[in-house]
Amino acid sequence: MPGFDAYDHLHIALNPDGTVDRLLKIPSVPATPDVLSPDQPTVSKDVTLDAGKKTSLRIFRPTKLPSNDSTVAKLPIFIYFHGGGFVDFRVDTAMIHENCNKLTEEVPAVLVSVDYRLAPEHRLPAQYEDAVDAILWVKKQAELEGEGDEWLRDYGDFSRCILYGVSNGANMVYHAALRAMYHNLEPMKISGLIMNQPMFSGNKRTRSELKFATDPFLPLPAIDLYWSLSLPPDTDRDHRFSNPMADTPHKDKIKSLGRCLVIGFGGDPMVDKQQAFVQMLVLEGVPVEARFDDVGFHGIDLIDARRAAALMTFIKEFI
Repeated sequence: MPGFDAYDHLHIALNPDGTVDRLLKIPSVPATPDVLSPDQPTVSKDVTLDAGKKTSLRIFRPTKLPSNDSTVAKLPIFIYFHGGGFVDFRVDTAMIHENCNKLTEEVPAVLVSVDYRLAPEHRLPAQYEDAVDAILWVKKQAELEGEGDEWLRDYGDFSRCILYGVSNGANMVYHAALRAMYHNLEPMKISGLIMNQPMFSGNKRTRSELKFATDPFLPLPAIDLYWSLSLPPDTDRDHRFSNPMADTPHKDKIKSLGRCLVIGFGGDPMVDKQQAFVQMLVLEGVPVEARFDDVGFHGIDLIDARRAAALMTFIKEFI
């Protein structure tokens, strides 16, 4: 794409020290820990994950809780990884916060949104490490019993923990689930993985990458730039972090991933890689539910209410 500036498209500027300035000023919103009005569907609060790494969690719960025989029913616990190409957004970014609100209300669930470190200041696998830290934090709350976080303790079902990620967050779900298998997670249990439009790549261009290279929202050069800013130095897109078909030290763990839901759209440059990923999981014996719509582009569910509603239906059925 001659003359195309991926940095300009993504509204980021590279500094001489390898950091970036994020020039797009997106509104951020604070947590809302108190019920301020009768029709408020959720509440949320911020919790420190690792002070040294400057990571944190934003926890959401519904204000209207289902009950059985006057007893509050325990809700699934979602551990949520937002999108942004590993480079952009935080848990307090308005659209991320609002998406978590909707998931929390409509599933319903207790949701733990992870404010992980961003690239290029922190390159992969830093984000996977933060994801595992979040999983282990949830496990710790289960172990603490009466002394753990009260929202998870009072409303969450630790036997139904779901890892949910969008775009690069879906990539994180896959890698974090593999890494988490090296830990004893009892008494919590990861009962499912939801990967919404997972961000994967490879050196060899797929047909969908070439067909949608000039996608107005996420063109191929912008995807490549995200990878160049997030992958370890001196690696390429065939690294196992970006190419799930590459050799990995965790290969023997793939067959034990458990139930997976993979969602994609036919106009996404990454859709061919997502479908190849599904095929790989199936060949490894992983129980996979694949929901691919021929129409739609990467991130369409953020702006199209009808697609967002369909996606929510997929998630509810999976749960």
